[in-house]
Amino acid sequence: MSLLPPGMRSLGCRVVYLCRDPKDALVSRLHFENKAFPGTDLSMDGCFSMFCKGFSPYGPFWDHCLEYWRESMARPDSVLFLKYEEIKSDPTLVVRKLAKFLGIPLTEEEERSGVAEEVVRLCSFEALTSLQVNQVGRVHFSDNIVMSNSVFYRKGEVGDSVNHMSQEMGEELDRIVQHKLEGSGLVF
Repeated sequence: MSLLPPGMRSLGCRVVYLCRDPKDALVSRLHFENKAFPGTDLSMDGCFSMFCKGFSPYGPFWDHCLEYWRESMARPDSVLFLKYEEIKSDPTLVVRKLAKFLGIPLTEEEERSGVAEEVVRLCSFEALTSLQVNQVGRVHFSDNIVMSNSVFYRKGEVGDSVNHMSQEMGEELDRIVQHKLEGSGLVF
């Protein structure tokens, strides 16, 4: 929240914050960095060490999660805190929750006609990755920084971290995150 422009609160903007399990976030970040910046060649060990120490472009993972978590508790009409795992486990429920949060709850007719299910289908990982723009399109951040849209997609799976980090790494990260979030009510 502290990285957003100061005027966002006074303008009455609504913020949807999406996070995911820290272990999966770490693995996703590792793959993104290696795909987005060829030649980076980050290793799991190096990335794990930096993540556990809180090094990331946007500050420690737990700090920004806690900022949004606390803000969502204090201002639930302005900040919606979602976990990727929630979306994957019950996407239709999350579509309804998101529509209500945005002030456009689904009508009875929309519910009967399956609008929530259609939104889930259209926004599924499979549908988005199959779009031509996400297969061949590019994002121009500046004259010398151009990224393929495909770098923003990998697997979209929950729990894939077990295929990339040791059990010991996972347990250590769980301990760190539990300590950092202690007393907040936020758990992963």
